[in-house]
Amino acid sequence: MQYADCRGLPVTIASAEAASALDATLAAYQGLRADTGDRLKEALALDPDCPLSLTTRGYFILLFAVKPLAAKARESLAAAEAAAAKRGVSERERRHLAALKAWCAGHAEGALAHWEAILAEHPRDVLAIRLAHFWNFYIGDPLKLRDSVARVLPGWDDTVPGYGFVLGCHAFGLEESGDYAAAERAGRRAVEINPQDAWAVHAVAHVLEMQDRTDEGVTWLDRHIPGLAGCNNFRFHTTWHRCLFYLERGEGVRVLELYDREVRTESTSEYLDICNATSLLWRLEAAGIDVGNRWAELAKQSVARIGDHSLVFADAHFALALAAADPGNADRFVASAKQFAGGTDTQARVMNEIGAALCAAVVDCRRGEYGRALDALLPRRAVLRTIGGSHAQRDLFEQMLILAALADCRKSVAAELLAERRRQRPNNRLNRSLEARLAS
Repeated sequence: MQYADCRGLPVTIASAEAASALDATLAAYQGLRADTGDRLKEALALDPDCPLSLTTRGYFILLFAVKPLAAKARESLAAAEAAAAKRGVSERERRHLAALKAWCAGHAEGALAHWEAILAEHPRDVLAIRLAHFWNFYIGDPLKLRDSVARVLPGWDDTVPGYGFVLGCHAFGLEESGDYAAAERAGRRAVEINPQDAWAVHAVAHVLEMQDRTDEGVTWLDRHIPGLAGCNNFRFHTTWHRCLFYLERGEGVRVLELYDREVRTESTSEYLDICNATSLLWRLEAAGIDVGNRWAELAKQSVARIGDHSLVFADAHFALALAAADPGNADRFVASAKQFAGGTDTQARVMNEIGAALCAAVVDCRRGEYGRALDALLPRRAVLRTIGGSHAQRDLFEQMLILAALADCRKSVAAELLAERRRQRPNNRLNRSLEARLAS
């Protein structure tokens, strides 16, 4: 039996109540809410054999980016396929099944192709919108990140449930592709619609970060972070942005306080949490701040990721932690990354192009082998964006290269890299500090 969701799309599901529960699940996912999993459990309790709910469960499992969980995602895929064979499904739902199957096999491009095909016919499919947004982000293609959402916007307006969340995704794509004015307008409008939209709040923070509007950034986040209490661990990432603004103001001690109080209040294994923490500790040390023994806890969590390699972006941050506090396992991690680079799936290809070299360079820099790190990374800089992440997140590795060039006495290389960074962010305080080091 089919029931329409809150945006009018038919869903093969047992009851209107179950359809409403699936709507609540997708609304929670759009809002990055901590109760997203609970809402999905409620939907599956009302209809354990709903193909789209089972497919969604598979998606959510894979979003954790933990390789041992992939078996559970495949179980959800098998259950969804069996339910679809029994009930019959629409072409849209069949496409979602195919996307999950491609993702389970490690083929992000295949999954993306299915989501884009869905959106060509059903621009109000919020699940396809958000998942395409996720993978366009982690394949490092800002134009696809922007255009994937731009193409569906004509099918939306503020009378359609979830419009603000879609506008927030559009804002982030605009920011990453460099259209800061349009990004800020879209992001602020999304937050007006829903002040609890963490993704839109963060999209505006990115605009302010990239334009070095530091005091405005602090004010923006101070105003909106308290309203994100119902958010999942992404709320720690919004605090990470707040820390970047404080670092730009030279307030490293305050960043360390926020690290302990908000960013890393507990030892978690979530990849985004570790990315937040490792990148902050590295930046603090680069600014001359003693971070004590905080690396050890992150290294302990990162050891478990040896051999995982679900996201190359995260791998570079696991390497940071291990290089700082567990050198032996850092070597094991790099060897594992090089072995993984021989595979054929999406992330293996990225690992082969840039990821293995980046992980090795991170370790080399920690050991003072700056020349070797530079020789490995400089020829590959053009493909650094393919690890995914935002410009603000990848800036860590650009800073690392500049510092490595300074430490290795390659003044001309450091000058060129710094000139590029100055062009992108002419008013950045860090640039002035680096320029002073270069001059001396």
